[in-house]
Amino acid sequence: MDRAELFDRNLLVLHGKSPELCTKLSSSETTRGYYKLMYSKNNLPVPALQRLDGSLQPLHSLFDPYKEAERIIKTVEKAGYLIIMGLGGGYFAKEALKRPDIQSVLIIDFNLNACAELFSLIDYVSLLSDPRISLLVEPSAELIYHYLLETYKPALHGGIQVISLRPRVDYDPEPFTEASDMIRVSIETISEDYSVQAYFGKPWFSNTVRNIINSEKHVHPFVMPQNVAITAAGPSLELQIQDIKRDRNESFLLATDTSLPALLEHGIEPDGVISIDCQHISYYHFVPGKPKHIPLFLDLSSPPVLANLSDNTYFFSGGHPFTQYISHYWRSFPFVDTSGGNVTFAAVALADQLGARKITLYGVDFSYPEGESYARGTYIHKLFYNKQDRLHPAEAMFSGFLFRNSQLLKISNATTWRYETKPLINYRKKLEALSERIQAQLVISEGKGAPISVHHNVQKLNLSKIKPVFTVGAVSASAKEFLYSYVECIMGLPLCETSLPQYIQQLSEYQRDIFTTLIPLAAFIRRTHQDIPLYRLIEILKEIASQEINRFLSSISR
Repeated sequence: MDRAELFDRNLLVLHGKSPELCTKLSSSETTRGYYKLMYSKNNLPVPALQRLDGSLQPLHSLFDPYKEAERIIKTVEKAGYLIIMGLGGGYFAKEALKRPDIQSVLIIDFNLNACAELFSLIDYVSLLSDPRISLLVEPSAELIYHYLLETYKPALHGGIQVISLRPRVDYDPEPFTEASDMIRVSIETISEDYSVQAYFGKPWFSNTVRNIINSEKHVHPFVMPQNVAITAAGPSLELQIQDIKRDRNESFLLATDTSLPALLEHGIEPDGVISIDCQHISYYHFVPGKPKHIPLFLDLSSPPVLANLSDNTYFFSGGHPFTQYISHYWRSFPFVDTSGGNVTFAAVALADQLGARKITLYGVDFSYPEGESYARGTYIHKLFYNKQDRLHPAEAMFSGFLFRNSQLLKISNATTWRYETKPLINYRKKLEALSERIQAQLVISEGKGAPISVHHNVQKLNLSKIKPVFTVGAVSASAKEFLYSYVECIMGLPLCETSLPQYIQQLSEYQRDIFTTLIPLAAFIRRTHQDIPLYRLIEILKEIASQEINRFLSSISR
């Protein structure tokens, strides 16, 4: 087979999974002489890099490339997602595909013309035909980041590992080093999200199932004024109480659930409260009381007990796939960005979404100023003071709460000091990034916490006279009918007898939506069943999800 024919055959197979890359390769040159073809002792083709001095650097063993690949792939442990740096002859990838525990293989290489040349020298048809294989050539750092965020699912894949085709990487180290750095950043981001799912995947699912009943009733449309004040529960809130009282009648006061008891202790009744935490501890924020007429904005995954605390409960869909599925297939709920990971971020997103022109934040510290964790009056103060005794004073409990984090960073200046942690720094950075996207002007009331850099461009302000309204759509069926239908769809998901990409391919579009709703629950299961094979994970997933729904339906039918 001549080179042109081999090149066309490879591209034909590649086109089915990556038409854009196929187009780029088809427009590339294949005769620049980056590679020469050598043969191993067992007569297997080995591409060799041609150096400037004319010498050759084979990319694989000239004795037996498969034996070499087998040795390298044996080093991969508990990784269902494998990244291979360097295409070469494809031997590493072919050996990886022999492992049933490796669900996805991503190959990354650079130099488009050089890769096009490889396509004219090596037969990749069988390799590229496998749905587990993906290929990125000359990817930008941004592409690598978003590709991994989209394709790597720790709950389903398990671990992830990177191996290198060393001769290829050493020949052109700079782009591969940059790619490795971005892979590391991507994995850190994914791991943070996965850690949250692993802890809260089950409560998210259980709460949402129960809140479907709570969210079935009619809701009056809600309109928020253009000037909004939001209270968080940082220690600076104590210093800002007088400012809040002074400006009380000039803005709509939206309290985060954590800050609510501190406001009530000072005789301040907010105009609305927002809560997104799925943990039952959220209830403690409302123990001091909350006037039932005050609107309560709840994520659909919030504890169901909160829904009855207000006569005006407004549910919204956050970032969880189950709540998004409900909003799409049963009843349309407003989407509120909760990707910041904290309730203050969600409160700002909600206010902006409802047309606020100016949002003033109080009690937003994103740090522990002078070693203080929360403003007085918040739940943690009442909890610790109620629990204290002679051997366990409240001060010791506050100290223990603070120093449970071993990575406290102390920041000092001429007048004060504070502790910061990685999660709090991330919260602050996400709020700063949000300020660039929203239309409202974000104002941070001066406090003792970490300085927050907000960005505001007056040109982005939407001057439309049409005021956004918080409202929900009509139900497509009763809540019970929807849940019965949903559990039938879960049980209708096929058994997994193939790899993850093949399994996803065999699902219909609607089945994929169903399967996606279960991924956070899968993360929760994976937390205690780390080495479980994919087919068994899906069996357990279907079993737990259906049992949870059926148990709830039985309880409300009695």
